[in-house]
Amino acid sequence: MRIVIVGYGMAGARVAAELHARGGDRKVTVLGAEPHRAYNRIMLSTLLSGKIDEPDVELAEVAGQGVDVRTGMAVTAIDRATREVRTAEGVRYGYDHLILATGSRAVVPPLPGLDPPPDRVVPFRTLDDCRRILAAARDARSVLVLGGGLLGLEAARGLAARGLDVTVVHPVGHLMERQLDPTAGAVLANTLAGLGVRTRLGVTATGVAADADGVRLDLADGESLGADLLVLSCGVRPDTALAATAGLAVDRGVVVDDRMRTSDRHISAIGDCAQHAGTLTGLVAPAWAQARVVAEVLSGGDPLARYRPRPAVTRLKAAGIDLAAMGDAAGGTVDGGPVEELTFADPARGTYARLRIRDERLTGAILLGDNPAVGTVVQLFDRGAPVPADRRSLLLGRAFGTAPATPAASPALMPGAATVCQCNDVSKGALVACWRSGARSVAELSAATRAATGCGGCRDAVAGIADWLAEADPVAARSGRARAGDGTDRVEVTR
Repeated sequence: MRIVIVGYGMAGARVAAELHARGGDRKVTVLGAEPHRAYNRIMLSTLLSGKIDEPDVELAEVAGQGVDVRTGMAVTAIDRATREVRTAEGVRYGYDHLILATGSRAVVPPLPGLDPPPDRVVPFRTLDDCRRILAAARDARSVLVLGGGLLGLEAARGLAARGLDVTVVHPVGHLMERQLDPTAGAVLANTLAGLGVRTRLGVTATGVAADADGVRLDLADGESLGADLLVLSCGVRPDTALAATAGLAVDRGVVVDDRMRTSDRHISAIGDCAQHAGTLTGLVAPAWAQARVVAEVLSGGDPLARYRPRPAVTRLKAAGIDLAAMGDAAGGTVDGGPVEELTFADPARGTYARLRIRDERLTGAILLGDNPAVGTVVQLFDRGAPVPADRRSLLLGRAFGTAPATPAASPALMPGAATVCQCNDVSKGALVACWRSGARSVAELSAATRAATGCGGCRDAVAGIADWLAEADPVAARSGRARAGDGTDRVEVTR
């Protein structure tokens, strides 16, 4: 069976790895338009901050017999009649099944002066974009970031960490309006100000001008802002051009069914370019879940495997900011009955919490600032579990009365089914099982389970579990030998 994967990003690399892991008589060819090894796009903002280097964002290579990875190979056409794809160089690759993982492209707003963007204006989306931003930042003192969404704020914080004067310009009245309500947005803006990031909110840009001396951003209120560099973070759009030209069903993304099949049963689509049940994802966890479904279907492991979306949790990856938002936290409507609202705000400390509860289940939450209950809230939301009778423990992160719901003070008190890594759906029990099988460090646990290889937000939790296991089982920790099943395990797991 010949399988061709178009796209060597986080989705394309994962589906190739999933297919390789399942063995079988298949020839997998991966065609990536970018000239690089596959890399973790989520970590680019950390690369901007200078905390990691380029090798740290690279994903593990898909290696092994039957997998052929070719970078710098842009696919320009699909011939569905002959089941071939054609590259920009005119090379043709035949397929029995084609997987589109073409991702998304940065949106460049239709402003005067941005067609095409001049040298001092760079979108923030790819590794090459990141390289251009870093090259310009070496001689820069000030930066404007157009867009106050998740990626824009991560870029702004990363550049501020390098000592640059950063201003975020956002057309909406508060930051991250898709995930936050106005109060949370205001608290976040105040927190960013303390970290060296100014914000201009509720004003649209009307034009851009750049020359050898700098870049100017004109605003609708008549003011103009000047800087050495302008970073564009105005959203992304699914890259559907290849699919549309081939005649596949395309709406906002490439339309797929529960098995990630397009309108052509010989073609699947996953990740940012795919639209399932009318929804685009844009997050890594759904893309990786979709990759597993496609691999199960094509390998024959589970021909009836279906993709079932899980509730999404958004985390802001920016040093000095703790933010988690999930569900209808920003105030969307909920069908099925009245919604209980609970909020707590302490702007001076950069703390805000909001919970939305219906039928004793969380429908949404915002946790900004230091709140020890964040792990508990995420687990309750992810699993659809009942909330405690005393809600204050979730808002404030401490117990009241006799019914506390604070997070486990030790991994020993964490249920084995608790999800530690949201991106890869790795539970505490899976980490313990890998420990018992011989994994003796965070790196080995990550290699075995893929925990902490997505957004990296669970790395501290994985490290805490590894430390707990080492303390509970010091002999195995020193010897590095698994002792599973011999009746002498010293690690006891709460299941």
